[in-house]
Amino acid sequence: MTDTSLPAAAGLGTFERWLSVWVALAIGGGLLLGNLFPGLFSFLASLEIASVNLPVALLIWAMVYPMMVSVDFGALRQVGDKPKGLVVTLVVNWLIKPFTMAALGVLFFEGVFAGLIPPDDAQAYLAGVILLGAAPCTAMVFVWSNLTRGDATYTLVQVSVNDVIMVFAYAPIVAVLLGVTDIVVPWDTLLLSVGLYVMLPLLAGYLTRRTLVANGGEAAVDGFKSRVQPFSILGLLVTVVLLFGFQAEVILERPLVIALIAVPLLIQSYGIFFVAYLAARAWRIPFNVAAPCAMIGTSNFFELAVAVAISLFGLGSGAALATVVGVLVEVPVMLSLVAFANRTRHWFPDVGDAS
Repeated sequence: MTDTSLPAAAGLGTFERWLSVWVALAIGGGLLLGNLFPGLFSFLASLEIASVNLPVALLIWAMVYPMMVSVDFGALRQVGDKPKGLVVTLVVNWLIKPFTMAALGVLFFEGVFAGLIPPDDAQAYLAGVILLGAAPCTAMVFVWSNLTRGDATYTLVQVSVNDVIMVFAYAPIVAVLLGVTDIVVPWDTLLLSVGLYVMLPLLAGYLTRRTLVANGGEAAVDGFKSRVQPFSILGLLVTVVLLFGFQAEVILERPLVIALIAVPLLIQSYGIFFVAYLAARAWRIPFNVAAPCAMIGTSNFFELAVAVAISLFGLGSGAALATVVGVLVEVPVMLSLVAFANRTRHWFPDVGDAS
């Protein structure tokens, strides 16, 4: 297989090494701006099609596009030669993750925190974390994969397979876990999200790469990626500002609730990562596949979860709030796991040594 990842020795850039600081500032900025200019954020929240917020979609596109330029479509023909990463991804995402998230939600919202949260609110928060747990990452995993120098082509394949499964499995799994049979998942939202966050940037990346290779070879591709990479990180930061600006008033009014919602999400995130990561290590999966296959299960398709929560329960609902808390938890957690993965790269065989 062609290895489309960056060299391991390249390391993170100065800006990337301090990404957790920039994310913290973006969260603070979103909360501040959301309270100072609620009308502006209400207007931005209204710019949507099929419950997909267009400003957020544009920013996610900016995050994904630079990674898509890295994808070598010639390598896709050989993906079946090393299917172990896909097996780990699919088992974790669809046979483990949704059910452990629901179990943790019940344990904490209906058990441990029962005296701190009204029953109706507990049900709403439970619905929100279930929506998160049933939606494996589609866009952000390209950011995390890139930060671990993961195989971009394998990351694309993992995301694509999960997207196909999600079209058929998301609604039934959510319906079972919420204990209802008539839940309505907005299919136009799901399909439009996949189109916006995967298909369009993939097409743009393919056309860009083909043009660059024709005019300057792989050196031209590397030069282009180094120039556009800052826009990917900028897209992440502005997305964080928007999401926290949308929920700023609620978050500042109810800080204890935010902390309570974060507890099962934190346990789930670290637990799922180590299940996938250690399984990949035991199976001798190369690091540039093992890292993204663990990241995709840990990270959530929060854009979809937020959109579905708003569509089903309303913008100011506890379910919508829980999905936004998922973003609050996810970014620092994923950055910590990226750092952990990069420090433990030596646990895994080189690409040429893997069976």
